[in-house]
Amino acid sequence: MFRTRSGRRRGPAVALLAAASLVLTVSGCSADTVTPGDARGGAPVDRKGAAAAGVDCAKAKCIALTFDAGPGKDTPHLLDVLKEKKVHATFFLLGKKHVDRYPQVVKRISDEGHEVANHTWTHGILTDLDAAEVRDELSRTQDAIAKITGHKPTLMRPPQGRTDETVAEVSRELGLAQVLWSITAKDYSTTDTALIRKRVLDQAHRDGIILLHDIYDGTVPAVPGIIDELKSQGYTFVTVPELLAPGKAEPGVVYRPEKDD
Repeated sequence: MFRTRSGRRRGPAVALLAAASLVLTVSGCSADTVTPGDARGGAPVDRKGAAAAGVDCAKAKCIALTFDAGPGKDTPHLLDVLKEKKVHATFFLLGKKHVDRYPQVVKRISDEGHEVANHTWTHGILTDLDAAEVRDELSRTQDAIAKITGHKPTLMRPPQGRTDETVAEVSRELGLAQVLWSITAKDYSTTDTALIRKRVLDQAHRDGIILLHDIYDGTVPAVPGIIDELKSQGYTFVTVPELLAPGKAEPGVVYRPEKDD
């Protein structure tokens, strides 16, 4: 069972400042969350899905780069960097004042082969909401992204990583798997690019999912160094679906890496 973390509702700006500082606490057995290795291990042994993805993360030293709460003014430059470095990332997009403000950037993210995912409409803390409100937060962003890209996302990230049974049920209904993280630079709290880079590199591990935000001033400048150093250490950058392949992210399920995978 998931433990609900309820409390006073906070506005989007306050919630964004606290993003990534809290991760959901899971009570009960480890089956409540699925690691990338578990997702791959439960897939057919012929590994056709991994072959189709272009990399087999059961063999390669994979890591997934993800960005929350964009797009923003710096996202086009980030896309230039990713294109130059030949890296695909997963973007968990925020609807209000982001997807609706930067539709051309959303289209570019999709067109350039990155995974487009859902980070709610207003960054509301989903465990503070009832089912109808959770559905509205997710479905509005689904529809806005689909209008631009022609496809609804299959992945979502709950703000602050907070989830519970209601969030899981609504996510399942909307066809959305829940994706958390194992590496965070806490870039909402600093503009120090060197520190952001160091925090990521210090936590990097195989099958890891890196959480960054392309809306903070210090983050995008840190990305080239993060990519170059991790590549030099033998890491292969993948999207979240590639990390799970040949397994597939199942709607409603929470995916979170463990550092000792």
